Amino acid sequence: MQFKFKKHQKVILLVDPNPEYIEYDPEIEKEIPIKKGASGEINLILPNGKYHVKIIDKKGNTIAYAPFDEEELGSAK
Repeated sequence: MQFKFKKHQKVILLVDPNPEYIEYDPEIEKEIPIKKGASGEINLILPNGKYHVKIIDKKGNTIAYAPFDEEELGSAK
């Protein structure tokens, strides 16, 4: 199976994540809304072909994790 993205590659979210599947980092004090256009990094490639993405803020801190399909992500330059 060919994958468009590799582990640790920087990506941009092209859609809002499904709130049901967002796993917020336990170290953050307040849940931050995650919207389309947020930055992320591929954490894992799941067996079902989806990507487990680490969502990061503008300072580079991890705020959450969420699964995405390949067409829901764009490559960050």
